[in-house]
Amino acid sequence: MTGWTYLIIAGLLEIGFASMIKLTENFTKIFPTILFILFAMASFYMLTKAIESIPIGTAYAVWTGIGAIGTVIVGIVFYNDPVSFLRLFFISMLIFSIVGLKLVS
Repeated sequence: MTGWTYLIIAGLLEIGFASMIKLTENFTKIFPTILFILFAMASFYMLTKAIESIPIGTAYAVWTGIGAIGTVIVGIVFYNDPVSFLRLFFISMLIFSIVGLKLVS
């Protein structure tokens, strides 16, 4: 796999572990807590594989960006988080920034 493939998988796994935090109810629910740990470990592993071929600053920015965007979407769809024009605008800007980092790397 390429570094970018590892990085995308790492970002998707970050969405998984970030989304599990709410379900753990302060880590009192065992199954969501186990899922949180598994997603987090897998995400960090994939991130370490990605930085073998992608500059760490770029990889970290993209990893957190994918996680942030995905977690916002999960929050809106599953947790009734608020939706506003400005919120969607700034998430869009984050997406453009991630694409820009890919283009210059």
